[in-house]
Amino acid sequence: MRRILSISSLLNQGFIQRRCLNAYFMINAIRPYSVDLSSPNPPGPLSHYRNLVEQGKLQHDPYQEKVALALENLLGRLEQYEKDMKEYHIKLAEWEKNRENEHRRLLMEEVELKQQGDLWTSVKDRRSRLLERWAFRRKSQDIEPGVGKWVSYLNREKKLDSLVGRRPTAPPAPKGLYVYGNVGSGKTMLMDMFYTATNGIVKHRRRFHFHEAMLRINEDMHKLWKNQVEEKSLQSSISSWIMNLPFEMKAKEWLAAEERYKQEVQMKNILPAVADKFLVDREAGERGASILCFDEIQTVDVFAIVALSGILSRLLSTGTVLVATSNRAPEDLNQDGMQREIFQKFVKKLEEHCEIILIGSEIDYRRLIAQRSVDKVHYFWPLDGTALEEFEKLWRQVINQAGGKVTSNTVPVMFGRRLEVPESCNGVARFTFEYLCGQPVGAADYIAVAKNYHTVFISDIPAMSMRIRDKARRFITLIDELYNHHCRLFCSAASSIDDLFQGTEEGTLFDLESFQFETETEGTKLRRDVLAEGNVSSGGAPAGIKAMLSGQEEMFAFRRAVSRLIEMQTPLYLEGVRSLHPYFQRDHRNFGNSSATTVQHQAFQ
Repeated sequence: MRRILSISSLLNQGFIQRRCLNAYFMINAIRPYSVDLSSPNPPGPLSHYRNLVEQGKLQHDPYQEKVALALENLLGRLEQYEKDMKEYHIKLAEWEKNRENEHRRLLMEEVELKQQGDLWTSVKDRRSRLLERWAFRRKSQDIEPGVGKWVSYLNREKKLDSLVGRRPTAPPAPKGLYVYGNVGSGKTMLMDMFYTATNGIVKHRRRFHFHEAMLRINEDMHKLWKNQVEEKSLQSSISSWIMNLPFEMKAKEWLAAEERYKQEVQMKNILPAVADKFLVDREAGERGASILCFDEIQTVDVFAIVALSGILSRLLSTGTVLVATSNRAPEDLNQDGMQREIFQKFVKKLEEHCEIILIGSEIDYRRLIAQRSVDKVHYFWPLDGTALEEFEKLWRQVINQAGGKVTSNTVPVMFGRRLEVPESCNGVARFTFEYLCGQPVGAADYIAVAKNYHTVFISDIPAMSMRIRDKARRFITLIDELYNHHCRLFCSAASSIDDLFQGTEEGTLFDLESFQFETETEGTKLRRDVLAEGNVSSGGAPAGIKAMLSGQEEMFAFRRAVSRLIEMQTPLYLEGVRSLHPYFQRDHRNFGNSSATTVQHQAFQ
């Protein structure tokens, strides 16, 4: 019997509750497909939302409209905030320039005295009584190494404050939003509407999904630690401006040591340093406001709690506006009670800088999109002759439309690695489930695939059970990234979408006791060691992250994957591939209206 999954088959099999479907029932698209991301004046989230409701593309939902109104109000405050931040950064740049000039002038005075042999007397006169108290309380041999440099640094900073003044104060930032609710309730749709509407209003803006954000944090920490190690290993790492000074080498070495100590003090806490580079586009300069849109905030382990707490707290404290989505309220993120004190400070910071809003709808709107998708068949099951024949037929059809030759290829992955793509052609790629999910690859690899290929074929997807739970986790991460980058997906699988994570005769996938205490480890390595190696874990997460997801968190992930797989079969989703996928955005920038562009666009008609 032929069983190729179309959305109509979902309806026939009762996977969607019939009471919700009637002749006039409108559906809520989860992403703003009808918006051209390149438009210079995109509509605000509230007007966009209401337009889609009027067009019959969305059913009115009071929870969604409340969030859209809050986002619209935030958007209205951002234009003035952008101007205020530009003025602030001009003042800050001038202050930093003056402070650095004065810093060097003070150093010149000190090094001249050192060269003359009078440095100790001069420094002793200038230092506060802090060093004397240290000497009084301890024997001289007990004084910690570096205390002299620390006192010199503090006194120099104090004098700079009196000469240049305190750092300029940033203007107060408007409150962001933290939106939480059930799978498929429209959180990502509304956040993306807002993000699109900020185009042309705010210069520094980024949108990250949890996986990509953690990888970015991971990579930046790795680079900073690597730079620190390299700097410490270079005996001759004296800045060129110091080398050109008219002093003896001994004096230059003292000066270089003072400068290195200053850098070490500033780099002592690495998370603020990573945060400061997290959003800013260096080519565009540092002037203006910053917005971070963060999809699916999670705290899956100790590292996620510490890293997110440190970086988001820093960003919020320095004026970044945060718009975030999650399945949980902030206080419920840390179900396992890890790093409770750090977590509580993080929650307090979120509540201080964000309006917390619940989308209270129990409806998974992605499922309701299914009623308009009778003619779209991109998911084929079971793995029998008829379904596989149709799957292969579509592969040949898409390749012909792509207008190229199928070849193997490699794509760059974070941490300097590369992933081999066995079959690819002009933005189209094909893999087996085992190739992508049966080997130790992770989110970084899936992001690389999603960014480079607008259409992905995955064959031989099995029904998931506890026996292959690691593969199931990787598959969920893969679906997340293909969805986040708006890829077109074709699948051949052993079961329907709704049965994919229901387990097999080998056992259910929802073994709560097992998931509650299961941990994927990186041996006995410390996180710093893992980061230095730039590895990726076998669980599809950033390097060294321990997968301490509880059973409840796993079920959230499985439900989200099912919901997204269903939506990815629908015309509303597929119509957005051309405008939203990075491949076509690059194509427009690099080639304009070339014939290759035309062929690719025709493939989606």
